[in-house]
Amino acid sequence: MIRYRIARLFIRRYSRRCDSTKYRGMRKREEAAAAKYIRLPEQCRVTPVSIGGLPAEWLEWEGAGAGRVILYLHGGGYVLCSPRTHRDLVCRIARASGARALSLEYRRGPEHPHPAAVEDAVAAYRWLLKQGADPKRIAVMGDSAGGGLTLVLLQTLRKRKIPLPACAVCMSPWADLTCSGETHRTNMRKDPLLPAPVLPGFARLYAPQGDLSDPAVSPLFGDFKKLPPILIHVGTDEILLDDARRVAEKARQAGTAAELKIWPRMIHVFQAMAFMLPEARRAIREIGTFVERHIP
Repeated sequence: MIRYRIARLFIRRYSRRCDSTKYRGMRKREEAAAAKYIRLPEQCRVTPVSIGGLPAEWLEWEGAGAGRVILYLHGGGYVLCSPRTHRDLVCRIARASGARALSLEYRRGPEHPHPAAVEDAVAAYRWLLKQGADPKRIAVMGDSAGGGLTLVLLQTLRKRKIPLPACAVCMSPWADLTCSGETHRTNMRKDPLLPAPVLPGFARLYAPQGDLSDPAVSPLFGDFKKLPPILIHVGTDEILLDDARRVAEKARQAGTAAELKIWPRMIHVFQAMAFMLPEARRAIREIGTFVERHIP
């Protein structure tokens, strides 16, 4: 409990500087912090790769079989973060899943607005198939905006009749860019990581024109029929709690298997604090178990 309180205080200090109009400075600070503080174990190897000009990186653990693959889509409001800021989290998930993970640096807004990120995710998935990856042994996952992008990817693959992956994992998915969920208001003061007033600004940096309720932007309003099993993790204290609940409900109503795990007192993408929170480490183990169950 003490560690959790310390983590919340540290995150609150960071979130005070969160401003969608100052995204360039936020990017620089995030990358600098990642370079300074993230140190992966020697057993985890990072290998840069180019996917048709898109930067990406493989994260592989010694001894992990090459047959099980994760395509990871990082969060950051479609504007911030990168595979470098998420290395520790992706490395831990790859280890728990007994898989190698491909972490994609998709194009971000506002320089590359929607649908750039969606097309990049599709391109990365197609690239995996061309490399010989069996779709039945691929898991797609992401956090926050990456969780929403994961859902858009699934719906897009089905629409284009591209073989779907075995399963998907969404951590605190941002699935509704209209920000209509009730917890955007009721949890506004509980979630220190993701200030509610910032999200509408990020939404318009990503999709400056058009309807934010378009399913290609907000997958909550899309079709969830005939999608692979989905695991959704969310905390009780975050503003995107309703996004996760509604995604799970819509998926189940459409006949798609959806597991929703709501973690008491946890905040937005708490799994990224696995270096200090036991709840985050348990959550990552559950993700690994889910992947192994659907990709034996």
